[in-house]
This record gives sequence, C-alpha cells and structure tokens, in this order.
Amino acid sequence: MSRAYDPAFLKEKYCDQLSAAISRGGFSFDPDEYTFLPGFCDVHVHFREPGFSYKETIRTGSLAAAHGGYTDVFTMPNLDPVPDSPENLEAQLEIIRRDALINVLPYGAITVGEKGEQLSDMDALAKNVAAFSDDGRGVQSAEMMEAAMTKAKSLGKIVAAHCEVNSLLNGGFIHDGEYAKAHGHKGICSESEWRQIERDIGIAEKTGCAYHVCHISTAESVELIRKAKAAGVDITCETAPHYLCLDDSCLSEDGRFKMNPPLRSKRDREALIEGVVDGTIDMIATDHAPHSAEEKSRGLEKSPFGIVGLETAFSATYTYLVRTNIITLERLIGLMSENPRKRFGLCEPKGFSVWRLEEKFTVDTSDFLSMGRSTPFEGRQLYGVNYFTAYCGKTVYEKGKR
Repeated sequence: MSRAYDPAFLKEKYCDQLSAAISRGGFSFDPDEYTFLPGFCDVHVHFREPGFSYKETIRTGSLAAAHGGYTDVFTMPNLDPVPDSPENLEAQLEIIRRDALINVLPYGAITVGEKGEQLSDMDALAKNVAAFSDDGRGVQSAEMMEAAMTKAKSLGKIVAAHCEVNSLLNGGFIHDGEYAKAHGHKGICSESEWRQIERDIGIAEKTGCAYHVCHISTAESVELIRKAKAAGVDITCETAPHYLCLDDSCLSEDGRFKMNPPLRSKRDREALIEGVVDGTIDMIATDHAPHSAEEKSRGLEKSPFGIVGLETAFSATYTYLVRTNIITLERLIGLMSENPRKRFGLCEPKGFSVWRLEEKFTVDTSDFLSMGRSTPFEGRQLYGVNYFTAYCGKTVYEKGKR
C-alpha cells in the first residue's frame, strides 16, 4: 500500500487541516478517536440524470457518495439520452460540471441506445468516458461483443460488462434457490450470469481487450475469473457489499431485497468471500441504483430491480469482513480505493474521510442523503460512522449537516 492510502500517513497529513475546519464550526476534535481513510472509488453507480431525476440527481448522488466516504464515482449509461454519442454524453457532462461535489466520471455506452444492435460512437466518446458498458443489459451477441472489445482495445479502454443471458431469465426476479421454491417465486438461475462471463473471457483472450466484470454474484463466476487470471487474461471484477454480507436466506417480501443480480445462496456468498480473500475479486462497488419510494413499495415481485448502497458500503463491509477477521482494514482500503483507481487509470485520491470505526449505529434511511431509501441493510446494526469527507481541499460532507 502506498502512503496515499495509509491511514497513519493521512492522519499526519490532514489532521491540522481538519482540526482547523472543525474548530471554525465550534466543535472539539480529538484525533486519537478517529481513523483517516483515503477517498473511496466506486466504479459502478447510477445517478439517474439526465432522464430520471425523480430517482436521483448528480447532486444528491454525489452528496450520498460523500456521506459514504467516496471522492470518485463512475456513473452507468442507462440514462435518457444514453451516452452513445458526444452530443448525448454532453447532456450528462454539463450537469456534472454544474452540480457534482466530487469526481463523477461517466461510462460511455457500448451500443447505440444500449440495444445491442450497433456499436456506439466509441472513437468520439473515448476521451471523455471512464470506460464502456451497457450496464443494465448484457450484450447478447458474441459478434457484437467481439467488435466492441476489438474497438476498445484499439482505444486503450476497458469494457465493463453486465453479464446476463436473457434467454435464461424466464421471468425470474430473485435467485433460483430455497426462498424462491418456498414462496412459489420465479427464480433467476446462476447460469444466466456465469455463462456470459465464460463467453466474454474467450473474447477478451482473443482480442486482448481489458475486460472488467460487473457485480459478480455466483460461485461459478468466481471460479471462471480465477482460472482466466491464471491463464493471463486481462480481466478484473467487482462484487457488491450486499453479496458479501447477505444471501437469499435474508429475503422477505419487500422491494428493498430486489436487485440484479439477486442475492444468491450461502454457498455463493462464501465463494465470493473466498474470492475477496485470495485476490480473485479486485474491488468492491456498490451498484447504487436508487428508485422512488412508490416504485420500491410494490413488493418483492413487482418493484424494479435496484437498491442504494453508497451510504452503507464501507460500514457494512467493515462490520461483516474486517471486524470478523476475514480481511484486514488495509485489504478493504485496497478493494474500495486503491485497486479501482489502478485498474481504471485514476491518480491517487484527492480527498479523505474521517471515521469513528468502533461507533455502532442502526441503519436508518431517513439519515440518507440519496433520494433513494431502499436498502437490505435497513434496521441492521453496523460499525463505522463517517464524520467528515474532503475533496480537493473542500469539505463535501460533515456529520450533522445536510
């Protein structure tokens, strides 16, 4: 770990700056009670703007990110308009320049309208996007994905894939496991995820493209990626806090448990944890996907896919993985800050956050700064409270202030 990610170095570097800022606000500050962490980097968020600002905006999304200790986030392209051309991308960039409180980097779409039929204007988009993705949809055509990877390789860009075989979904909305069987629900099989990962690994190996797999959730996905890395394929992957901390035994008939991919089995969760421990899984991303309260009030079956995650991600993984001695705090910093930056070519963090790690709290969504309130962690007790986030020398979050 470089000094830029080391809590002791960050405390030494920023303690006086923070003390001065807090004293101006009339607060006392004992640095020995706090841990300084580097700004986190989330390569997978949905800020819903332009097109769906009733769910989230660039401003509220970046507020939520700062609350969670993030200083860099990558926004997915399932927007209106879809950023598949410079003109459409500019609609998003204009809002980012005006309203973002932290570093917000957009993805460009792989295909026009994310329809999987025609490549987007990747050449013209490349200089202004973090990478390319059709997140929310898997690219169904192997020929189209090969064309995309070939083009991305020539541009020096990553393809970040939402892996899902549509023909295997069969109307499912939760994992095809014990809960689905017990409640008579249609399930989503694990093969719908890992089968497309398997296909894409072959294409990545053929083209030499830098390939990143979004939100993996199954044991088979972990093993495929482990083997691909051993074979020298240029591949990385992410999983999300909810897949590491929860499984389908936690489900209830509530929209806050509906996300895509779904919460899988205990076996899958254990395999994901093993993948984190042995380095197969490179980073933790939230897939922060807010919806309106009305949309998520329709129950497990009829609510849209998607939950929020930015404001609980560190606390959840710290509680379930670090405090249980599965991984170290240093390893968690790698997963949430250092590794994503290295993979996607970002510089070292330009901000930090300040936490009381052993302070316990109950997740209360009324405290969220996101417009979304749907989380499977609601009501759970977690450890780790963020008191302050700074980015580029400016305070972007301070506990107790909205």
